[in-house]
Amino acid sequence: METDAVRHIKDPLYETLRQEDIAAFNAEKSARSELPSFAHGDFRGLDLRGLDAQGLDLSHAYFRGADLRGIDFSHSLMEGASIAGAKISGCFFPHKLAAEEIVMSLNHGTRMRYCAQQ
Repeated sequence: METDAVRHIKDPLYETLRQEDIAAFNAEKSARSELPSFAHGDFRGLDLRGLDAQGLDLSHAYFRGADLRGIDFSHSLMEGASIAGAKISGCFFPHKLAAEEIVMSLNHGTRMRYCAQQ
C-alpha cells in the first residue's frame, strides 16, 4: 500500500466513527481488549468532538475539514496524518509533533512528521 493512500477500514468501530456516533464509539472502544488500526483512515469532514483517542493508531489518517475540537491526541499515533482546514481548538497533540508541523498541516495540508525528542 502507498503511504499516502487513504482508505476505508473494514471494522464496525470505524463505521461508528464514520457515522459520527462518538458516544457509541467510546463505549465500544472501552469494551474491546484490542483495537483496530485506523492508519490511513478517511475522516474528512467528520465531527469527532468528544472522541476518546487514547491508544488509537491514526498514522497517515486524513482529517481535512474535520471538527477535532477538544480531542486529546497526546497518546495517539499521528505521524503522517493531515489536518488541513480542520477545527483544532483545544486539541492536545503528541509531544513528538512540533508546533510547526501542526501549523503546516493545518494551513497547507502537509503530512505531520514526528521530531526527535529533546
